[in-house]
Amino acid sequence: MKEFLSFDTMLTPKVIIVVYFLLLLAVVVTGISAIFYGGLSLSSLLGGVFGILLGGLVVRMYCEIFIVFFKINEALQEIRKK
Repeated sequence: MKEFLSFDTMLTPKVIIVVYFLLLLAVVVTGISAIFYGGLSLSSLLGGVFGILLGGLVVRMYCEIFIVFFKINEALQEIRKK
């Protein structure tokens, strides 16, 4: 509890994981809706699938970038303690 109140442990990396899954769900729902609202044509099918794949990749990359920042912070704290 002391680490939490003194900001020694970071809460944001855990929140980023939750945000990742919520954004991934939003990407999938948007891709599926693009498929069905496009009239089930080949172009809407390809656009929806491409949107799901590309959107999932972009969401993953952004979340990994934020996680890397926090890993760098943890590594610097360990160096400082030594």
